[in-house]
Amino acid sequence: MSTAADRVLSEVAAAVRLQEGPPGVRSVLRALRRLEPASTKELSRATSLPVPIVAAVGNELRRRDLVTKERPSRLTPAGRALLAELGMDLALNATCTTCDGRELVIPDVLDEAVHRLRALMADGPAADLAIDQSHCTPETKVRRVLALLTAGVLPGGSLLLIGDDDLISLAVAVVGDVLGAPIVERVTVVDISPDILGYVQKVAAGLGTRVETVEHDLRAPLPEQLRGRFDAAMTDPPYTPEGARLFLSRAVEGLRPGAAHSVFFSFGGKSPDDMLAVQREILDLGLVTHGHIRNFNEYEGSGILGGVGFFQHLLTTSATAPTHTGDFEGPLYTGDKRTRARRYECVACGTHVEVGPGARWPSIAALKSEGCPHCGKGPFRPGQLVPETTKTAETATATTPAPTAPVAPAPASTPANSPTPGWHPPTPEARAALTHRAAPYLTRQATEPDLPAIGEFEAEIARVSFGEDAIDDPAVWSARLGRAMEKNREGMIVASAPDGAPVGWCWISINTNAMTGDRYANFRSLAVSPLDNRADVAELLLTAGLEFCAANGIKEVTGRVHVGNVPMRTVYRQFGFDPTSLTMKLRLPAPEKAAR
Repeated sequence: MSTAADRVLSEVAAAVRLQEGPPGVRSVLRALRRLEPASTKELSRATSLPVPIVAAVGNELRRRDLVTKERPSRLTPAGRALLAELGMDLALNATCTTCDGRELVIPDVLDEAVHRLRALMADGPAADLAIDQSHCTPETKVRRVLALLTAGVLPGGSLLLIGDDDLISLAVAVVGDVLGAPIVERVTVVDISPDILGYVQKVAAGLGTRVETVEHDLRAPLPEQLRGRFDAAMTDPPYTPEGARLFLSRAVEGLRPGAAHSVFFSFGGKSPDDMLAVQREILDLGLVTHGHIRNFNEYEGSGILGGVGFFQHLLTTSATAPTHTGDFEGPLYTGDKRTRARRYECVACGTHVEVGPGARWPSIAALKSEGCPHCGKGPFRPGQLVPETTKTAETATATTPAPTAPVAPAPASTPANSPTPGWHPPTPEARAALTHRAAPYLTRQATEPDLPAIGEFEAEIARVSFGEDAIDDPAVWSARLGRAMEKNREGMIVASAPDGAPVGWCWISINTNAMTGDRYANFRSLAVSPLDNRADVAELLLTAGLEFCAANGIKEVTGRVHVGNVPMRTVYRQFGFDPTSLTMKLRLPAPEKAAR
């Protein structure tokens, strides 16, 4: 590998704080070379990296002109040249086109089972994302039954399901019904949800397979009557190392003593360190891996993990024993362990909201139930975790969507008492220090030749904010801002390199309150290219914008920010902005309907 190519991989990995490092960037490039044109979700499935991580890597590759701006993505000539330097310019795909690498193919005779299970899923309980539930597809359900048949666990034998939000008990029953006879001697479901258990009982009653259901919190040991009674167990536990260890331990509790009993284990893709912890739990239980299939499981609505997970066939040994013999205490589900909220974007309107600890919505399920706070709709696209310590200017640049239409100015507030100014122009010494930190970049008023670069800034902001639904044609943004520039270019400021090329821009417009006649400024946009001193350049731009306001006698600057956009709110706080108002929206019927 050349030093230059190696440096590119390292820079991209560092820019997105990729735990997998440069090898993770290589995997994305390799997958793109093989699959192009490819969507972010397709690349996530191919690499086992979460969708937000793949999207972030893709954005960094685009900034370096290695990947096309058009979606689905392709490599640019520069990207192909990089792959050639890395010795990776080979598109050979050895994955089986019949099973797509899953090793099992659903026979035609079971197509009916797939259709029936799809209907049962539509009528069944919704997934509770707060406890890491996410329903696998009907095809996955049938493949899991085929895995039991292929392993010799079925027909005959007894099966223990440690949790069954995927309704595998019904899949076993439906497959048996389609084939004309039950394929299991005994199937028992242990689950905490009375809704799931009630639905299983209701449906199984008419399918000819006896399904036993036990309502039980798996934080406690299995009931005595279930211990040591089963030939095989299956579980799709919470996606944490603790969840894997506990649910696998409960599965081991239920198996008959001795070696070579099967545990079928489904799990989502995690970082190498997390997967090391999970595999250590498996070894601590005295289990060995008999088979492992990547992307065997497909899930509905699991966008952040690309909608896929692996399927592992484990066998007991003479050393197998439960690791949790008493009650389990401590974090178990992903939400229990999460110390940071995650940003989600409303696909309908682009509003960014936070979900998780300390946020208004503790889970994405709660957000979906209530709807977007801005438009009342959804769905929601997962983004990155909210940093515990935000490098304010840099993060705000990456996550603040540019306006897609002229923004109506918020009326300037008129407090009863004269407010204390939250910002003062920097002293000459402070201004000189800031200029030194931001060197060699300087600020100036934007002009028409800058519009192509400004269009690139706004298009990139849109891509980061809205993903594949973004209006990401720089020409569109250049045209929009060109029309705005024709009306008034004051407050349009760029930071430029010594050769004049823009490396960032800020837009602050001056407006008049229609009610009071007072003039105020509206902070509309801020963006900076990836630079070593990016945060300093952002501060220089915003300072220039506020100095422009002060020079025009403006006493108040307002800014509209989505309620969930914490980084931009942090920038506001850094410069002394105070929250003063909340925009509320009510939708009314069309006039012709209202008149009836």
